[in-house]
Amino acid sequence: MFVYLLLAVITVSVWYVRRKYSFWSDRSVPFVRPRFPFGNIQAIGRRMHSSQLMTKFYTELKPSGRPFAGIFFFTNPVALALDLDFVKSVLVRDFTHFHDRGMYYNEKDDPISGHLFNIEGSKWTNLRKKLVPTFSSGKIKLMCPTIVAVGERFRECLERCIDGSGDGGGDGVVEMKELLARFTTDVIGTCAFGIDCNSLNDPKAEFLRMGRKVFEVPRGRILKFFFMASFKDFSRRIHIKGTSEDVSAFFFKVVRETIEYREKNNVQRNDFMNLLMQLKNSGQLDDSGEEVGKLSLNEVVAQAFVFFLGGFETSSTTMSYCLYELSLNQAAQEKARACVRETLHKYDGQLTYEALMDMPYIDQCINESLRKYPPGANLLRQVTREYRVPGTDITFPKGMNVMIPVYAIHHDPEYYPDPECYDPERFAPERIESRPPYTFLPFGEGPRICIAQRFGMLEARIGLSVLLMNFSFSRCSKTNIPLVISARHAILTPEGGLWLKVEKLKA
Repeated sequence: MFVYLLLAVITVSVWYVRRKYSFWSDRSVPFVRPRFPFGNIQAIGRRMHSSQLMTKFYTELKPSGRPFAGIFFFTNPVALALDLDFVKSVLVRDFTHFHDRGMYYNEKDDPISGHLFNIEGSKWTNLRKKLVPTFSSGKIKLMCPTIVAVGERFRECLERCIDGSGDGGGDGVVEMKELLARFTTDVIGTCAFGIDCNSLNDPKAEFLRMGRKVFEVPRGRILKFFFMASFKDFSRRIHIKGTSEDVSAFFFKVVRETIEYREKNNVQRNDFMNLLMQLKNSGQLDDSGEEVGKLSLNEVVAQAFVFFLGGFETSSTTMSYCLYELSLNQAAQEKARACVRETLHKYDGQLTYEALMDMPYIDQCINESLRKYPPGANLLRQVTREYRVPGTDITFPKGMNVMIPVYAIHHDPEYYPDPECYDPERFAPERIESRPPYTFLPFGEGPRICIAQRFGMLEARIGLSVLLMNFSFSRCSKTNIPLVISARHAILTPEGGLWLKVEKLKA
């Protein structure tokens, strides 16, 4: 009886898997042949980054002329977007069908995961409404002097690295990715928590260590991420947590202590934590007068956590790649430096918010870095209600995921000729106008576009302006050409760091 039962279980399991893997062929959709048990993602985290794998699939399947093709996460079918009009449908036109990101979160067992990036449905709608005013241009302008002050400490830190009194060897060869991560950690620590993380002076600072721990993950955790996204309900039933216990405990402790200290001592600061405290205590921001609803302590911690992650890693990698490309293109570097100097001359030498908004070529350099190295290499959306794809007889069932391969679109020669070439002129106003919409998606698009886009761009402008005003950058013997993307990171990260020769400019 045991043998018969075992055979029956094996037979049913094989039938179930084959049935799942026939989803796309039954609908005559071109697809990548899956392999059990991982489907099409077995290479992620081991041989290649997810951006490279999705680009491979995109390149192979785009000639089909279909709006999308089929891939599999484990045994679950996923639609891979191939057409810009389909991308527009998913992100904007039919947003009500693709309301959610399809990310795993578990507020019961892992409350810090219940942040704006992950949550779904009406809970996301209500929370976004509460948080949008905190990222207005007016609020971010108030934070600008704080970031500029951290930028000045960053300049001093880099000078110490160059002359040998800091972490550098005195030969001017510096690992810029690590140093920029320390800069953005101090910026976010100050703006989000009102805390001096001191990571520019202490490379072992706890904020920095926690940030690294979230983004640098072994292959097992990368596959765990895809498993949780593919089997969310099952993962919640078995109490899987997406955040390490020590990371969660650290951020809860920091936020709780910060709030208690500020309330006890009546501390007011122009930072994100102050705005979250207003929402926690009164349900409205002091200068708006609009009642948007209170936040719980768990919600405050979760939003502070995701704000830290967003500003810590994405901004530092964007600036790293920008400096790398400018070090290989000295003419573009000189043009960027001239842009900063000319703008500062107009504003009496002060790095003000208005001056930072008036540096068009710096923006072009940042945008070209975001094109070539988008931090969010892929966008995931989940079908929230049954969706009939326009112009086809295919219906996506509720719960299915759609993958938008941002990195692949950004490297498609149809939209960006010679895509591996770094060319800031691609983002001159007339060139932008000549390109189809939805070919540039570093922050996403539509109602779920990155809420902190303005802050991230300001942080990058300040960091690059300070660096270009004071230093020159060039390749060295440790500079990897071309760069190799690490398969072990969720965000596009250069393998082995990013080493450049840095020289202080004469006054």
